[in-house]
Amino acid sequence: MKKRKFVDLFFSKLVLFSSLLVVLIFVLLFAVLYGESRLAIEKFGFWKFVFSASWNPPKEIFGGAPAIVGTLISSAIAIFLAVPIALGIAIFLTEVAPHSIREVVKTAVELLAVIPSIIYGMWGLFFFAPFMRDHVQPLIHKTLAKLPVIGVLFSGHSPGVGLLTASIVLSIMILPFTTSIARESFELVPSILKESAYALGATKWDVLKDVVIPYAKTGIVGGVVLSLGRALGETMAVTFVMGNQPVIPHSLLLPATSITVTLANEFTEADTDIYLSSLFLLAFILLVISFLVITAGKLLLLKGKSYGRI
Repeated sequence: MKKRKFVDLFFSKLVLFSSLLVVLIFVLLFAVLYGESRLAIEKFGFWKFVFSASWNPPKEIFGGAPAIVGTLISSAIAIFLAVPIALGIAIFLTEVAPHSIREVVKTAVELLAVIPSIIYGMWGLFFFAPFMRDHVQPLIHKTLAKLPVIGVLFSGHSPGVGLLTASIVLSIMILPFTTSIARESFELVPSILKESAYALGATKWDVLKDVVIPYAKTGIVGGVVLSLGRALGETMAVTFVMGNQPVIPHSLLLPATSITVTLANEFTEADTDIYLSSLFLLAFILLVISFLVITAGKLLLLKGKSYGRI
């Protein structure tokens, strides 16, 4: 009995230490990034830095708006493109595809998840960017660019690299994560619920929209939040294809930058304390954005559970 009590006590303390370690690591990251950013905060002011669009290292004038806007827009477009396709693949794998095809598609999705991000970046730079320049951009100029109001978002010319190109590559990268989580959520739906719906005369579409998707909402939302976190923090792939222009572009076709792109390209070039501190401040802002996204997703799940919708 003494040995069993000791093992139970040791195990409980071990898991408690593991949990506290995660919190400690996050607090240390927050503290280190904030400490290194204080010089930039004191000189420019936090909110002035966030909303300033000027990034001029020779004059030591720094503003994070271009990188922040590029990060948010590229991540939002990536989620907008990836989520419908991911849900479609997950529904196909769980409800429609025969077993032989299901295993092939499932393996292909899993392979997409393990491809290094630098491979996506090289593919985007040497194949997808020229394809965007030679085929997609002319088509966009003939169609979307002629629309009133929103046409300005699709104007301009670039060598293929730009905000839209980076967003599409990013959507391909996060696609397998959303697909895998959604598929696992759909597979957890009890068969008796679906069989009961079919017995009452429901079609496959009725079962999907009234039984499967409502039951799997928690997993779907969790997958979207995790994918958004991955999109916000992705570095190498977008570094290759975004263009690294520290401006807020008026068109999705033009080169832009993001927080991770700026850090990857300029961290080794920071030759002054204020330059380095400004880059740390960008990293601190990215940490805050990621934390807010995860927190918002968690609160959404808790709210849905409290009202019985998820």
